[in-house]
Amino acid sequence: MAILANKQKIDKYEVTRLIKENNYCETYRVDDENGNPFFLKLFIIKNTPEKMIDDDGQVRSIAFLSKLRHKNIISFISSGSFDTESVGKCQYVITNYFHGELLADKCTREGKLPQELAVKILREILDGLKYMHEQLLYHNDITPRNIMISTSTDVTAELIDMSHISKPVGGAPYFDTSDLEVAYQANRTFVGLYSESTDLFSALAVFYTMLTGRVPWDVEFPAEADRKQRIAIVKEKRKQPLDCNGIDEGYKRILEKGLAVNGVCNYKDAEVLVGDLDDPSKVEETGSNADTTFSSFRQSSQQESNRDEEKDATEANVQIQKGTGNGFADIAGMNDLKNLLKQKVIFILKDKERAAKYKLTPPNGMLLYGPPGCGKSFFAEKFAEEAGFNFILVKASDLGSIFVHGTQGKIADLFKKAEANAPTILCFDEFDAFVPDRSGAGNDHQAGEVNEFLTQLNNCSKRGIFVIATSNRPDKIDPAVLRTGRIDRQIYVPLPDAEARREMFKLHLDGRPCDEIDAEKLATLTDGYIASDIAYIVNDTAMGAAFSDKSITQQMLEDTINSIHPSINKDVVKLYEDIRCKMEGLSRKNSLPKIGFV
Repeated sequence: MAILANKQKIDKYEVTRLIKENNYCETYRVDDENGNPFFLKLFIIKNTPEKMIDDDGQVRSIAFLSKLRHKNIISFISSGSFDTESVGKCQYVITNYFHGELLADKCTREGKLPQELAVKILREILDGLKYMHEQLLYHNDITPRNIMISTSTDVTAELIDMSHISKPVGGAPYFDTSDLEVAYQANRTFVGLYSESTDLFSALAVFYTMLTGRVPWDVEFPAEADRKQRIAIVKEKRKQPLDCNGIDEGYKRILEKGLAVNGVCNYKDAEVLVGDLDDPSKVEETGSNADTTFSSFRQSSQQESNRDEEKDATEANVQIQKGTGNGFADIAGMNDLKNLLKQKVIFILKDKERAAKYKLTPPNGMLLYGPPGCGKSFFAEKFAEEAGFNFILVKASDLGSIFVHGTQGKIADLFKKAEANAPTILCFDEFDAFVPDRSGAGNDHQAGEVNEFLTQLNNCSKRGIFVIATSNRPDKIDPAVLRTGRIDRQIYVPLPDAEARREMFKLHLDGRPCDEIDAEKLATLTDGYIASDIAYIVNDTAMGAAFSDKSITQQMLEDTINSIHPSINKDVVKLYEDIRCKMEGLSRKNSLPKIGFV
């Protein structure tokens, strides 16, 4: 049922008719006060996939389209939002109205298009794409149905339907892919890679349709085939060379290069493709004859396809641990934090019936930050044990990839794996290495990875995932990560206080052969020592006792304490207190009480 009624006014525009609709989006023709026609595309926010909405709450495709001004791209006029009683908040974009027909309709009616006209249309498509690519934006849905041809004597092609427009994507598209026409997609997109070359593949697939009146590789799908089955059919067909019989030799070479075996495009940017269109004969110069040329393309295409398949099969190098152990009993101090997590997280995730009854949702994640060696990662592991949840510890090297944007794909795979094994605790060690502040110098190259994290972190608790991030330098984390709905809580973990140090000595000495030990005195002697220092003191003392086959004594422990210095000096402690003030927005004179020894 249409959200807007005929003759309804939206700003200065009056609705004329509904053109098309899906679950979250509707397209209308509207007229302004002078009777001039426009298109209005309406997004129903509550139905729009979260990944299609940016950090500012705006539909991404609207934000991207508003930046584009080009004669071969649908023209942005204005945008806005309003609330309705029936579906709540909506956002809309107004674009120019075309006086023409879809290229798909023209090809259906006429079959093959004259070569000169097909080349002209392709050039105009490439002009629009070249402009978009210079803005680091990609259309991702170039098909005959998304190209409008004017009915004027000077036929002009215009790219329309920008709902899949994006920045470079390497693993988890933040747009809906269910309605993409797989026959016009490059194989790389099937593993989540969207770039200049995948847009150019689609443009050349359209060019092939214009020249032949057929879909590339003559792909046909059973009526009942779902998207996964369609992809399998396309990939199987593309293992064979493209049938270019009847096509001019020069353009045949361009198509063989751009629509190579295994659905790979050997054009990396529009300018090179335009250069080949200017002089198609030069494409043959890459080999001594046509067969050699195509053979080289086929070989390189196979190699690239193999790399993509390898990437598709590669998962983040992590292991899932079952949370079975002593849990919080192994942690000294931090009682307030333990109680908070039992009440706010563990209880909600374990007692789903009661949580549903009271409409409770757990926090999405928390950041434990502070000086190194204070047990942040250890606490995360013990939290998983206490809850009985699965636990995945992730280091930056686990998500490394030799592929461009490969890390983004691994991030998506990681969250998918965590969701499949929910409830899962995902612990990111040294989180600042994963999501560095994008405004920092030299961090531009990681913007894609940070964006992928932002997408995956959005309300991941609804998928049974709780994120614990640890960091020694939280001030270097991108601020967008630390908002509600992503990392909800930031908790400072400073040096352990005397009570915590006493409990640590008791824990580490438990089960070892010991004489009478005064843990209170040991705690006093270790003021300024961190958790790892205390673990070292006990282990080093126990090693000496074992070598002599004697019990651990108070004097042995005190001698070890006197022989080592704290790992963290006073200047570093002051640095972390300043960071804490910055993170919590507190002044030195008005600090909040600590949680346990934190």
